[in-house]
Amino acid sequence: MAANLNPCISLPINLSENDFQDLVQKVKDWTIMHGGGMRSKTQFSYDSLTVAPFTLLPSVFPRSEFQKAVAIQPMLNELTHRVSNDHEFLYSCLEKTIEVDEFTRNLYKIYETTKNEGFTQSRCLGLLRSDYLLDVCNSTSVKQVEMNTIASSFGGLTSSAPTHRFVFQQLGMLDKLNLLPENKALQGLSSGIIKAWELFNEKDSAILVIIENQPMNICDQRFHQFEIARQRPEIKVIVKTLTQMSNEAKLSDSKDLLVQGKKVAVVYYRAGYSPDHYFGEAEWSARLMIERSTAIKCPNIQYHLAGTKKVQQALATPGTLERFVKDPQKVAEIRKVFTGLYALDLDENGDKAVKMALDAPDRFVMKPQREGGGNNLYGEDIRIKLMSCMKSKERSAWILMDKINPPVQQNYLIRPNQDYEKNSTLSEVLSEMGIFGIILCDGDEIVINEQVGHMMRTKLTSCNEGGVHAGDGVLDSPFLIDD
Repeated sequence: MAANLNPCISLPINLSENDFQDLVQKVKDWTIMHGGGMRSKTQFSYDSLTVAPFTLLPSVFPRSEFQKAVAIQPMLNELTHRVSNDHEFLYSCLEKTIEVDEFTRNLYKIYETTKNEGFTQSRCLGLLRSDYLLDVCNSTSVKQVEMNTIASSFGGLTSSAPTHRFVFQQLGMLDKLNLLPENKALQGLSSGIIKAWELFNEKDSAILVIIENQPMNICDQRFHQFEIARQRPEIKVIVKTLTQMSNEAKLSDSKDLLVQGKKVAVVYYRAGYSPDHYFGEAEWSARLMIERSTAIKCPNIQYHLAGTKKVQQALATPGTLERFVKDPQKVAEIRKVFTGLYALDLDENGDKAVKMALDAPDRFVMKPQREGGGNNLYGEDIRIKLMSCMKSKERSAWILMDKINPPVQQNYLIRPNQDYEKNSTLSEVLSEMGIFGIILCDGDEIVINEQVGHMMRTKLTSCNEGGVHAGDGVLDSPFLIDD
């Protein structure tokens, strides 16, 4: 396949200026009225929404690679679970990072504290998302960008507001609807939370959702709560920030987590993945209190650490996957989606990786131990950063990853408050696919392990970062084509 992909329909769209404007406005209205909204970053208000940015058309994606990513998700779910329960491996991955990265160190302290005290809850829930880019340098096959183990977002928004089905209907292209794969991410993710609540087995217990102090991705978060209410209306869902938890929650003598007079069965984190969510000791104490409790956490602290970039990099090291996956065929399938990942520790291998990056910075991405977008370094910024910490342990807090080269296609990027000229401009874009999985475990027993849906986000070729929440990417849908 070429480095460019043909769009799902002939472009530009053959409409007059007035008809094109009418189409865009109608689709924006449809999207926001079906839940495709976010709160504004610049004019935040609890009482208003702005349309979530989206592509006017779905982006093409090879069917075989989509199916490959779907099929591999249960293997990655189980791999994450096995990694999270291997203390020796987690420590070996993170020991150098926690010396220099305060945020990862604070997370690891919570892990060590609860491990030394004895974990109070052996059940755990993972709502995971594995992100991929197509790589034209490898026969246009999917390569994993990262595994998200905390606050894996946009399952609710992308499956509740299927904008591109509406677009095709408006354009009279009903024959193309069957090339948009069904997406039941919201139902699947919410059913995972419900099944964890059922496993806790106390009818009067509640589900707790931890959110940011100023939640912008409100529709995606609320959709999960409303879907839980639709599936099981008797379950009480409580929503709190970490700051509120520090003031309002407590542990009983038997380590039950009590909020609003209710025992909490499941804690679902939609915050806590960024240093910005911890304003001081209060929020860290709240996180530790939750971790010490009998509630089933999604994720628990081990799963959170298993999603760090250092763990991802270590798993790509030859021979490491076999520690967790005994079936050679599964090892081979997982390894196929890995790209080159390198540690930057102060040792011989780290020095080799630094030299590679300095010699050809455009071939790599440099990543810290952060989630949420907007954190990575590219090109000349890699060289500047490495030169500044060449002899310092600080470089151990980062990893180096081969830059994936996805195919380019054209699309219209629709953002709020954009004029006709920008709406009607065809842009060269790249697309990233996310596959959702759920895994529910009771000790070593895997109760549920499934792939449950997908999301796609798209960005300009000139943009390095792709996070919708961070303001760089826009929401999209895959239009499946045969290779």
